[in-house]
Amino acid sequence: MLFVGDDWAEDHHDVEVQDEHGQTLKAARLPEGVEGMSRLHELIARFLPQDSDPGQVLVCIETDRGPWVRALVAAGYQVYGVNPKTAARHRELMSLSGAKDDKADARTLADLLRTRRHQLRPVAADSDEAAAVKVAARAHQTMIWERTRHMLRLRTTLREYFPAALAAYKPLGLAGVDTLELLGKAADPTAAARLTIGQVTAALKRARRRDIPAKAAAIQAALRTEHLGQADTVAGAYAASVRATVAVLGTLNEQIKILEGEVESCFGRHPDAEVYLSQPGMGVITGARVLAEFGDAENRYTDAKSRKNYAGTAPITRQSGKTKTVHARFVHNDRLVDALHAQAHAAMLHDPGARAYYQELRGREIEPSTYLVAAVSWSGSAAP
Repeated sequence: MLFVGDDWAEDHHDVEVQDEHGQTLKAARLPEGVEGMSRLHELIARFLPQDSDPGQVLVCIETDRGPWVRALVAAGYQVYGVNPKTAARHRELMSLSGAKDDKADARTLADLLRTRRHQLRPVAADSDEAAAVKVAARAHQTMIWERTRHMLRLRTTLREYFPAALAAYKPLGLAGVDTLELLGKAADPTAAARLTIGQVTAALKRARRRDIPAKAAAIQAALRTEHLGQADTVAGAYAASVRATVAVLGTLNEQIKILEGEVESCFGRHPDAEVYLSQPGMGVITGARVLAEFGDAENRYTDAKSRKNYAGTAPITRQSGKTKTVHARFVHNDRLVDALHAQAHAAMLHDPGARAYYQELRGREIEPSTYLVAAVSWSGSAAP
């Protein structure tokens, strides 16, 4: 067998090829892309007989995704994507001085694979359908997170010079299309106070709000109340920044809607979509996010406990002598945890089984902060 350590960067790969005894056969720096992959194949071919199986080549790299990893798997190599922290711990064993460079990192990865392969797991490639769901779902969620960041910036800015706007538009939400339309028309207090009932009503109608007359009157009254503010020159500068933020939020709203349709389309084409939708509290968007993060490779998880560990819902026990403590698992996939929390909230509201389990935990006098985590763990154990 050949053991290949691949220390990757954005534009190149430092690789080292070792034999079964840890002897370095060749080290090289290869460019990213087709040229680098071709040179890697040529490099490996020097040390393998012509009738050898590509599965005799084992590659260790600190990632499990991307075109380079996909090409390695397609070539028939056994690819192991390791956590950078695992590689760092092995590097400490090989170099007590703390010295580090790309060439040495490639050697560390090759040695890690050669000596601890039984503790590592090969890359489990997802299907193309699951990969498409992952791209769409992550892009959609990232856009939503970006909208939240810009909305909070907008709130902070309005609070600095126009607090009446926060009170006026609070029932609509700062990211609402009607709120953005009215702020775009009148971003400073003077202009907002001149907004007519007709202008406000028209914006609410386009946003399809209910009880429009009452809402329009309340908004106009709030915008015309006296409040502490800034000098006209300063308020004008603030208003310009608000209009820019409003434009960004408007674009994000449009793109989030487009990506939502793409997520639904990609998720609907996946053969496991019905299985995910059968889980309590899981809709199309939440199901797509969970599928995206879990993946659909058959051999990735050995049991339900493995899924819980990856999702961060299984606790960590630390025991030494007579001391034993149980801690939350803070190292986890943030996107998956976010999706499972959303599922747990929905399940507790609409699924009798989840609600009964939640009430059972409350009866045990468990800390309130653990109710949701336990519900997530309960719902995650039923995942496909």
